[in-house]
Amino acid sequence: MDQLPKLAANYAPLSPVGFLPRANAVYGDRASLVYGRVRFTWSQTHERCRRLASSLLLTLGVRKNDVVSVLAPNVPALYEMHFAVPMAGAVLNTVNTRLDAAAVAAILRHAEAKLFFVDYDYVRLASDALQLLAAAGAPVPLVAVIDDLDRPTGVRLGELEYEALVAHGDPTVELPQLQDEWDAVTLNYTSGTTSAPKGVVYSHRGAYLSTTSLLMSWEVGTEPVYLWTLPMFHCNGWTFTWGMAARGGVNVCIRENRPAEVYRAIARYGVTHMCCAPVVFNILLEGGDATARLAKPVNVLTGGAPPPAALLERVEKIGFNVTHAYGLTEATGPALACEWRAQWDNLPISERARLKARQGVSVLSLADADVVTDDDAMARVPRDGKTLGEIVLRGSSIMKGYLNNPEANAQAFRGGWFMTGDVGVVHPDGYIEIKDRSKDVIISGGENICSKEVEEALFRHPAVADAAVVAMPHAHWGETPCAFVVAKDKAAGVCEDDVMAFCRKRMSRFMVPKKVVVWDVLPRNALGKVEKVKLREEARKLVPAVAVAPAPGRAPGGASHGHVKAI
Repeated sequence: MDQLPKLAANYAPLSPVGFLPRANAVYGDRASLVYGRVRFTWSQTHERCRRLASSLLLTLGVRKNDVVSVLAPNVPALYEMHFAVPMAGAVLNTVNTRLDAAAVAAILRHAEAKLFFVDYDYVRLASDALQLLAAAGAPVPLVAVIDDLDRPTGVRLGELEYEALVAHGDPTVELPQLQDEWDAVTLNYTSGTTSAPKGVVYSHRGAYLSTTSLLMSWEVGTEPVYLWTLPMFHCNGWTFTWGMAARGGVNVCIRENRPAEVYRAIARYGVTHMCCAPVVFNILLEGGDATARLAKPVNVLTGGAPPPAALLERVEKIGFNVTHAYGLTEATGPALACEWRAQWDNLPISERARLKARQGVSVLSLADADVVTDDDAMARVPRDGKTLGEIVLRGSSIMKGYLNNPEANAQAFRGGWFMTGDVGVVHPDGYIEIKDRSKDVIISGGENICSKEVEEALFRHPAVADAAVVAMPHAHWGETPCAFVVAKDKAAGVCEDDVMAFCRKRMSRFMVPKKVVVWDVLPRNALGKVEKVKLREEARKLVPAVAVAPAPGRAPGGASHGHVKAI
């Protein structure tokens, strides 16, 4: 057995980039991408990617492991660079378009980017970031503008332009061959909701296995029509950038998730699949006809923040078939998916929504996923749906590690696991459900309160459209819950007394928010996650100057009263 070696005929390094030449050979005449009036086939996309890769190598001198950064919305160029950049042996770094100049500059500096592609709409942001780099004495990368492919604007930042690089490239040039599947393919930065963003490095092997695993878990067949409502800068579009090539699908690109544009694309192109954070559901519900149904069901994979069961129930009535997933940047996107069971089909819609709100079971690219105790023993928690622990993962789709951050790597990889920092439970059927971020657990008088459980109740209040719960300091109990809500009817607002009474009927008294603040909108980052750091800052300001300890036997904190105006 040991005398049978690896040969070129029986071993090839795994890489998601290989899906593109296969798409060219198998699906060459099929549509690959649509964007406004622009249409490409898979053969055209393959040629364009090879042209760009040759320009990166021969014109711009890009070499193995050089970082190529890009700041752009979901446009054809960003899709093509998921293949062209690694084809040249370089590492793709997609930058969050909602960051400020200082954050963009910090990423470019940490990544040591050699080349920086910038969409025309983000030239001002990029220019400010580059000025910050220069002022700090840091190396400034070469810059190339991505003009609009459908309606060119002529905007430039320097001399280089994306389409010119594609046009001048030679598709026949021999490109470097991948030798080691452990080589880096992309560099992604965490959203930084609980700490400073870190550079997460994906391997070709991990990206390949994650792509194929998600296609199987989500049961994506051939010729899907995929609408890009999920930013490609988020975990490389949860690997569906490469996945659509693997299935010969159509990539429908839109710059922004405006309700009218999303519904128009669904109707016009016959969209079958899309991914999004739960916040996009709110956008679609508010911008569409609440009584209308889609002509055909659209399969939606959602994650990024635990969606309330009440929200899932509403969107399914419209015609969106929702699959809930759980993941994080370090896991190459989704790591758990709520695999549906046929026996659940006949349950009431509210019960189905509750089951779908669970994060589910591990995707196939993982060797294991579990919930363990928060101590040195790291013992597996009972499957009772109640005992809290930290969600841990292991498998080939986990990141290589954090770039130039050995301390963070030592904290993240412990006992043969990747530590997610998320708190969850395991139900008797083996399905995992996230309860909170470790830093979001509210400890009140020694009792652990999962903010997600309180938020679930708030979402069922008829006057509440959006909600988030954080800890508010309390002189006696240490912490108590503080709720920030958005009213469905801005004019009517939300009554604090009514919300508290509503919660008291649905949870233990110590879990009931002791303060309810109404805002016009909750602060969210580009991934749809509520920025709870900002909410905690606000909650600290709401603490009364003199806190009176409640009488013995009473729940922590007395309910405040009155109608809170929106701010």
